[in-house]
Formats: sequence, structure tokens, C-alpha cells
Amino acid sequence: MKGRGFRERLGFALHGLQLAISREKSFRAHVLAGGAMLCVLLVARPPLVWWMVLALTAGFVMVTELVNTALETLADHLHPERHPEIGACKDIAAGAVLVAAATALVVGIVFAAQWFRGWS
Repeated sequence: MKGRGFRERLGFALHGLQLAISREKSFRAHVLAGGAMLCVLLVARPPLVWWMVLALTAGFVMVTELVNTALETLADHLHPERHPEIGACKDIAAGAVLVAAATALVVGIVFAAQWFRGWS
């Protein structure tokens, strides 16, 4: 990858996103949740800080899902048969996604509470 132009590196990254969307049901679900969140933001019209907090939170969830997917893909390729340490690695990565999603849920609850209180 070193020495490659920006366009070529961007192409690799976009291809990676395309692969994640086509292969991973979980990533598609997170992308749909992000779209739903955008719709809620457009309806709720919260202060700018909420747009930033929710965008960062959604991005955090999607990034952890992408890292989890990349790690699982690599682990499955390098060691296709079952192995306790490979399983542990994959479970830990899935745990990272769970923590990110739980964080997003808490942020969403706080957002909803603020919305119902009138953005004061």
C-alpha cells in the first residue's frame, strides 16, 4: 500500500465498505440504524452538539463492526478449523461491537430524554 496514490487507496477503502455491506448482515443493520438516526435528527432538529454526538456514536459502532469483520475474515482465512484462541479472538472483537452498540443505546436514550424535555 505504501507509495500508492490517494485515489487508489480510496478505491481500496470503498471496496472494503462494499465487501462489508455485501457480506455482513450486522453491518447492513448498523448502516440502516444510522439512516434511521439521520431521519430522527431531521425531524427532531436538535442543537448542533447532538448531531455531532450521534454522528460520532454511530461512526464508533460502524468502525467497531468493520474492525470485527476484518479480524474475523482474517482469522477464518488463516485458521479455518475451530481453535479456542481463534474463537476467543473473534468473541473479544464481537464484545467490542457490543460495547459500542450499548454505548449508542445509552446515547440514544439520553437524546430521547432531552428531545422530550424540549432541548433545554
